[in-house]
Amino acid sequence: MSPDTSLQFFQCDPSAPDGQPLPAAAGILGMSSLQQPAPELPWPVQRVRTPLLGGSVQQLHEYWHSAATCRRGRFHDIRFSASDELLYGVIELEETHGSDTGTALQLAAEQAYRQLFSLLETEGFPHLWRVWNYVPRINEVEYGLERYRQFNIGRHEAFADFARPVDSSPAACALGVVDGPLSIAFLAARHAPRCIENPRQTSAFAYPRQYGPRSPTFTRAALASSGRHDILFISGTASIVGHGTVHLDDVVAQTRETVANISVLVEQAQRLTPAADYSLAGLDYRVYIRHAADYPKVRTALEQLIGPDMRAVYVQADICRSNLLVEVEAHGLSREITATTI
Repeated sequence: MSPDTSLQFFQCDPSAPDGQPLPAAAGILGMSSLQQPAPELPWPVQRVRTPLLGGSVQQLHEYWHSAATCRRGRFHDIRFSASDELLYGVIELEETHGSDTGTALQLAAEQAYRQLFSLLETEGFPHLWRVWNYVPRINEVEYGLERYRQFNIGRHEAFADFARPVDSSPAACALGVVDGPLSIAFLAARHAPRCIENPRQTSAFAYPRQYGPRSPTFTRAALASSGRHDILFISGTASIVGHGTVHLDDVVAQTRETVANISVLVEQAQRLTPAADYSLAGLDYRVYIRHAADYPKVRTALEQLIGPDMRAVYVQADICRSNLLVEVEAHGLSREITATTI
């Protein structure tokens, strides 16, 4: 396979002293910017409007970087970059007004995903690998329905309209922010990933209707080929067994259950690719904590389970269920390509 598919991950603290190296600009697919309004840049930027926790880093930029030179483009409301094999895009939409067919958030989600799928069809990148969704006021109830469930309806409708099977959905997360637009970043490719489900959990797309009129549309993890290597994407994972939340009001127990779920996904990935050498300690994590005061307990629990040198970014955000206190997402590159922190 062409080396153009090689994908790397970089982190950079923009407040660090001058001279800090950056990935080669020509290969930057896109980035997320935590806790800082990023300047206008040639590549797409997702502004993650969540406070960083812990105090060691005040700002953070995370880059997805291709081994090949990327071209830049705009498609309706989407800014994107693409190499020969990979495409990264960001769309941010304000909620304008609802209609007889749905709430403002539902229609914004549907519009965003319609644009996303239209772009992938136009550019010839049919396979979504990973999606990051940030939803304002995700747990609020409007018009008798929680906003996360409104978002799920809009996302599901777009999947259905483009005949995309929900059982081969991408790895994804959906977190709550205080305000701002609906923000969606995505990574797609010309070839499909392998979807991984967790035998301890009901597949999200098969949730019963008690969780809303339309089920969430994501897979628990995805394993994708990047050049001669694989990359494992683990979706936002929480303290859910079957389809129910467990360990209510106990953030430490929820953290431990979350790691148990991630461990199963790592085991599944390792079984599919024995040479990859995936491990809990080898992943890069983003940890979402509902209550900032719980940060010390969550970090201590994670470091006890994964190791004191685990690579993790901690942020305060609302989780998609109001009874969940913590959610963890992760990704890991196989043995031959390692995530580089700069």
